[in-house]
Amino acid sequence: MELLAGFVIALAISLTGVGAGSMTTPVLILLLGVRPATAVGTALAFGAIVKLISAPVYILRRDVNWRVLLLLFAGGLPGVIAGSLLLNRFKTGPYERLLYTALGSLIVLSAGYHLYRAFRPQHRSAVVDRSRFLPWLAVPIGAEVGFSSAGAGALGSLLLLGFTPLTALEVIGTDLCFGLGLSFAGSVIQLGAGNYDAILLLKLVAGGVCGAICGSLLAGKIAPRPLRVGLLLTLILLGFQLAAYTAI
Repeated sequence: MELLAGFVIALAISLTGVGAGSMTTPVLILLLGVRPATAVGTALAFGAIVKLISAPVYILRRDVNWRVLLLLFAGGLPGVIAGSLLLNRFKTGPYERLLYTALGSLIVLSAGYHLYRAFRPQHRSAVVDRSRFLPWLAVPIGAEVGFSSAGAGALGSLLLLGFTPLTALEVIGTDLCFGLGLSFAGSVIQLGAGNYDAILLLKLVAGGVCGAICGSLLAGKIAPRPLRVGLLLTLILLGFQLAAYTAI
């Protein structure tokens, strides 16, 4: 089951571009019965490994703006530390039930925003370089990633599109490296706190490698938009289920 989950998640990421964190956490909790903190830590590590496979391609193509990336990290890394510590604080006792609601709500919001952008594509006009604001705006993104493993892809690209004059490829490459850094930092904190399942992670990665390969072979042969919309609607339903899990 874990191998299949990793395969399906990686395949969906390859075909739709939906972030690993938004998918992995609810799947682990609702389908595999993993505790919330363990699910987030495992999802962060899985997301970092998946992104690590893709990031070198953009770096070699010089589609990563290192100055902008450092500005994002200046706010995002302190944010992910704060979010990870907050998750560790809520993982046991009476707060755990609240944790389900918080995680489910963040996943619904993240998937809903992706769905909004799918139907309302952004047309860029000339953008003034306001990258000096990026460290401050990256703090809540990092906190969301550290707490739920979701959000870096959609919110990071939104920042880059609205506050920098980067090209489309630079936005993708820089945001991918930003997500990789946040996932790596968050996973290190969660691994140190014991919020992970090593065997589960290995099975997810084994299935994920196969899924990523299949996705790369199918890319361009399957219309991504219907798959993306269907997947986002599924994530919204999973998020609501996760939020309502506290009532059980």
